[in-house]
Amino acid sequence: MSENTPLTALVVGSGGREHTLATACVNSPLVGRVIAAPGNPGIAQDCECFDVAADNIEGLVTLAEEQKADFVIVGPEVPLTLGLVDQLQAKGILAYGPKADGARLEGSKNFTKEVLLKNNIPTGAAASFTESAAAIEYLQTASMPIVLKADGLAAGKGVIIAQDLDEATKTVKDMIDGGAFGEASKEVLIEECLFGEETSIHVIVSGKDYVVLPTSQDHKQAYEGDVGPNTGGMGAYSPADLISDELMAQIENEIVKPSVEGIAAEGIDFRGTLFIGLMITKSGPKVLEFNTRFGDPETQVLLTRLETDPVEIMLAAAKSELDQLEVKVKDDYAMVVVLASDGYPGSYPKGEVITFPESAGENEVVFHAGTKYDAEKNVTTNGGRVLGVTALGADLKTAADKAYALCDKIDFKSKYLRRDIGFKELNRQK
Repeated sequence: MSENTPLTALVVGSGGREHTLATACVNSPLVGRVIAAPGNPGIAQDCECFDVAADNIEGLVTLAEEQKADFVIVGPEVPLTLGLVDQLQAKGILAYGPKADGARLEGSKNFTKEVLLKNNIPTGAAASFTESAAAIEYLQTASMPIVLKADGLAAGKGVIIAQDLDEATKTVKDMIDGGAFGEASKEVLIEECLFGEETSIHVIVSGKDYVVLPTSQDHKQAYEGDVGPNTGGMGAYSPADLISDELMAQIENEIVKPSVEGIAAEGIDFRGTLFIGLMITKSGPKVLEFNTRFGDPETQVLLTRLETDPVEIMLAAAKSELDQLEVKVKDDYAMVVVLASDGYPGSYPKGEVITFPESAGENEVVFHAGTKYDAEKNVTTNGGRVLGVTALGADLKTAADKAYALCDKIDFKSKYLRRDIGFKELNRQK
């Protein structure tokens, strides 16, 4: 491809994050054609979707070759950990996302903890175990509550905060002996419970170069008031004003820069998104976790707020040209509210027909997450998190009012949503 030839971009994945990435590609002047695998009904409104699963590495590489994809954007963590980017690069196809060695930072909680501790990056104390008896012995000397994490990938659900010794002991037995999260919980990281307010930083990394994206805050727990079981995320907003300019400078100096340098020191040529989960504690910011892809639903608010073309940023990272780019952000606030199926993150119904308004308003968009077509080509529910209703506004309240008004125009039988996304921020702004 020449510098001026529009790209054929392939987006891998089927969720709200991938719909957001596909929309960025559709809107990019650098892209001429957008395809997705496997995609979803929302993505299919603008792009051709191919029925190739996100974990079918061989099938995805073949698809990229057959469709002459110039640039592949990998959305979810599973294909990254399985080495999709390694395989694409071997075929000479440019891709955004880390290779398998970099994706290990998400694929293994223990590996991340080792990197953090080795580089003196602020984080909670922890120990890892593969035998429940040793883990339970450790718990008997630990203070409660305590965090138990499945070492491997568990679709965002392998983290349990145990309130007392009995709950912690049961959780360890369920994870290690009972295989509660399959192979992911054969090894368990037991970690100090950090207190404060949670937020996240997304960093676009290209080797030792990086760009910090706007701040955002996700709402992980299922119910209003930040209570109930952990989910993949019930909504998010950006910017998160709890991070002042002074605190942001501290985070970059103590966490972002040493993290990027520490990863490079491991011999990892990381080109992709480093998602840093943070707890803002009384003693300063501390790292909760690393992910190696865009967060979901944070992507929906972050990419919506970017003034610079997101594809241009990802392309520069993949081509080691990130240091040549100035990233600009809109002044607007953004909010995404997740419409979920009642019962999520436990069992929930599928196959319910969704009704939508004829159109969304200005600076409003509905990103599809867990949807599919039925035999009559109706869009139906197909996941716990169904839609991400996103809006921009001059302030957070305006963005929230627009997002919730749009939520109320969408319906399916088991629709559930939290009506307090951004509540701490909104209370601070009063």
